[in-house]
Amino acid sequence: MAYIVEIGDYLVSSEVITEYFACDYPVCHGCCCIIGDSGAPMEKEEEQLFKENFEGYKHLLTPEGLEALQAQGFAVTDRDGDLVTPLVNDEECAYTCFDKGNNCFCAVEKAWYAGTSKFKKPISCRLYPIRVSKFSNGMTALNLHRWRICSDAFAKGKKEKIPVYKFLREPLIDAFGEEFYSALEQAANNLLASE
Repeated sequence: MAYIVEIGDYLVSSEVITEYFACDYPVCHGCCCIIGDSGAPMEKEEEQLFKENFEGYKHLLTPEGLEALQAQGFAVTDRDGDLVTPLVNDEECAYTCFDKGNNCFCAVEKAWYAGTSKFKKPISCRLYPIRVSKFSNGMTALNLHRWRICSDAFAKGKKEKIPVYKFLREPLIDAFGEEFYSALEQAANNLLASE
């Protein structure tokens, strides 16, 4: 049974500590970029980063992705009122690119690795399977999300004994800081020692 670990203004589901996860790209081929009923959640400032770095990644986009960005803009508001990445044909993220084997990648992230973009990709993508919710009282919740297309990643993480929070160390630090991550590690040690 999951419960909440409070770290300052953050409410972290214990599943972030106790569950396992490790992307299994050879199995899924990056299908999280092309399956879904909404784009990837975005922060308002990320829309500006997509704009500022467009020249660095536009050559990697598909013609359909470029067309979607021209028609919809760098971000859209979905039916829930959330800012998300635009989609091609209501499913594929407009920022998706493909290799010769038809594997999916984030064009922005590929450009970041190539040094032509200063923006890696939305933090929501980098933090998956953690989903972040912000409350009006200033608190932020970090919950584990389970998506059927990532079942192999949960299985691989369990097999290799990689907890979610350890797999996501870098994006957690980028999003919430070293101090938060240290506190999360301490909470994990305390939780696991008590079991």
